[in-house]
Amino acid sequence: MTIEFFILMLIVFMVIAALIAVESSDLLSAIIAVGTAGFALSVIDLLAGAPDLAFPQVLVEVITLVLLIRMIMTRKDTSRQTPQDTLRTAVVLLAGGVFLVTVFFAAGGMGMTDGIPAFGEPVMGSAADTGLSSQYLERCADDTGAANTVMGILLDYRAYDTLGEATVIFAAILGGYVVLRKIGRKKGRKEPS
Repeated sequence: MTIEFFILMLIVFMVIAALIAVESSDLLSAIIAVGTAGFALSVIDLLAGAPDLAFPQVLVEVITLVLLIRMIMTRKDTSRQTPQDTLRTAVVLLAGGVFLVTVFFAAGGMGMTDGIPAFGEPVMGSAADTGLSSQYLERCADDTGAANTVMGILLDYRAYDTLGEATVIFAAILGGYVVLRKIGRKKGRKEPS
């Protein structure tokens, strides 16, 4: 069994989890299904050799699950149950099918793409290389003075992107603290009827 097989099985698992999340009548079950799909994505990132994507994905999933479950457990449910909508199910299945067909053709199914390298092959030096990554590697040591090329690219060439990612993580942590804090909350507040 190859890595591609495991990734394909995880993608199928993610699609099933997304369908469960959409079709679930219980909000807690839907949140857990979305969380499992996110964790499956982080495993795919690890299998694809991208731990720099997997770790933030896990961090964001954990924080989001904690916040959403906390909100679900403390809210008063005043919603009414609505009947299942067949059109909604059909639209979700159609969108999932279009997504899978797009992934199939993008990954080189039936020889439709020539520019995408095979899974696991390096992108630099292939037909898909536009030359920008080669320029980064050639000029990084001279331009940035960094001994580590990856950190030089992240902190000098892509500094605004890295700052944006750090800001998102900081905002998620701050939001979690605000929701879960005990000091500063009003006691004895009654819910409006």
